[in-house]
Amino acid sequence: MSVETTTASEVMTRTLVTVEPEESPLMAWELMWRAGVHHLPVVDACCRLVGVLGREDVAAHWSGGPAEQSQAVVRTLVQGRRCPRVAPDAPLSEVAALMADADCGAVPVLGPDDVLRGLVTTTDVLMALAGRTARPAGDPTDVKGGLFHLEPVPPVTCP
Repeated sequence: MSVETTTASEVMTRTLVTVEPEESPLMAWELMWRAGVHHLPVVDACCRLVGVLGREDVAAHWSGGPAEQSQAVVRTLVQGRRCPRVAPDAPLSEVAALMADADCGAVPVLGPDDVLRGLVTTTDVLMALAGRTARPAGDPTDVKGGLFHLEPVPPVTCP
């Protein structure tokens, strides 16, 4: 495979950890930490992309403690932000140029139905340039979000 003819679908991460728009930044941070990822696509119930949340976005928004962070929603962190998107057949050079121009570390890959198909990260681009497009088994990005669903525990009251 030549880098000149490589497309987004050939290098994208296909199994993603995602977060819903109404989830809290605290949950998003926990998902990123547990899955070992730097970006979370924010998707609605129909798998349509709302935006891409990065670790820097959560850190920049962080104020107060866990209680304050659990009251906010990630939709507000990605709202109104430019989020370049590409089709699966987009050339890798186009994807890399979009990432550089938008100063972002991940570009979502959307199918013709506008449903999220994958995510091309800077790591994916570097792996492709190094000739290593296949991810090894057990890669931490090959995890489904459901494995990390956390439920709040109500406070214990003493009798």
